[in-house]
Amino acid sequence: MKLIIQIPCYNEEESLPVTINALPKKIDGIDKIEVLVIDDGSTDKTVEVAKSLGVDHIVEMPHNVGLAKAFIAGINNSLEYGADIIVNTDADNQYCADDIKKLVSPILEGEADIVIGARPVSKIKHFSLLKKFLQKLGSLVMRIISSTDVEDAPSGFRAFSRNAALQLNIFDNYTYTLETIIQAKAKGLQLKCVPVNVNPELRKSKLVKNIFDYVRRSMFTMIRMFVIYRPFRFFSILASLFLGVGFFIGLRFLWFYFCGSGSGHIQSLILSAILIITGVQVALIAVLSELLSINRKLLEDIQRRLKLQDLKNF
Repeated sequence: MKLIIQIPCYNEEESLPVTINALPKKIDGIDKIEVLVIDDGSTDKTVEVAKSLGVDHIVEMPHNVGLAKAFIAGINNSLEYGADIIVNTDADNQYCADDIKKLVSPILEGEADIVIGARPVSKIKHFSLLKKFLQKLGSLVMRIISSTDVEDAPSGFRAFSRNAALQLNIFDNYTYTLETIIQAKAKGLQLKCVPVNVNPELRKSKLVKNIFDYVRRSMFTMIRMFVIYRPFRFFSILASLFLGVGFFIGLRFLWFYFCGSGSGHIQSLILSAILIITGVQVALIAVLSELLSINRKLLEDIQRRLKLQDLKNF
């Protein structure tokens, strides 16, 4: 059983030694542990430092492509290197490396395909009250959208089984954390959260430069992924809103009509008709989107089979 710990990096020459030196050398149930560093177009000596630290694999992106693309590049390369389990951690040593064994344990025991490390957000000293509130609110929204019980949606401290890694597709250019949760549920993968600890802050976050910009991007990603992976539910909810309001206004018009004052409420009748027609059209879009979703699932299954075939020939 091979575990590959992947670390996406962008200008991490100072923090990388701390992160790598803290990684476990042995875990029960794991025969071999390897470290893979993804250099996301760093302009400092990140690659040289990684080599000096003796990491097993280095993936160099041609330029800075962003965390999401660097993450999936690491996943794909880890699969090529024969990983049975892949753990993703941050280069800033945010997460306690000793808790990697907590992440891989549910996968080793066959209880989960993806395991997310849930941080004690309310107890993290370097998080502001606003950030703590938004982190918890974001996780709550993600639980509703994804129909999962994920406790810490933005956490990048995760473990993936080989089966889960083969099925991952990342469309977002900003972050992978939210998208993979929605994908896990849509693809029938077992997702589990385990409590993990965090280390003192080494540096400021490079992903969250502006908390409000991060919230905006995260909300957009949630909605976008919800439309992609739950299109029927999304458009059905939208259709229900149009139809519900349309029928309500229509009933209101009928009330006035039978009371003898319908001529003064023709505008309500027109608005009701427009809303009901729109609702029916959106309902038709829901049906069509579900058919497209089924087609996408078939294509993803073919993609997974092709990946397996390519890895066998690698």
